[in-house]
Amino acid sequence: MAYTYEQLKDLTVVQLREIAAAIQHDDVKGSSTMHKEKLLPALCRALGIESHVHHHAVGINKSQIKAQIRKLKADRDAALAKGDSEGQRAARKEIHKLKHRLNRSIV
Repeated sequence: MAYTYEQLKDLTVVQLREIAAAIQHDDVKGSSTMHKEKLLPALCRALGIESHVHHHAVGINKSQIKAQIRKLKADRDAALAKGDSEGQRAARKEIHKLKHRLNRSIV
């Protein structure tokens, strides 16, 4: 049976060990004593599965927002060098808003 990372992640250690016992691969040798945090990546390598979840930003242009954040960070650093606390605060607040928008859009 073909598994996905999400399916394997939701299984118990006992179930993961049963799957590993059926696989003949060097990465899962000694699986009977492995904990879940070591067994899950080993199973993913043995089965050829990506061992992390991919997140996608939906409804926004992620690269454009990241470019805006980089520009605002430069503005914030310039305000720091000038001693402009109001400019720093405004830049930090805008950076926070953009990062929040990015995090909300991730699926």
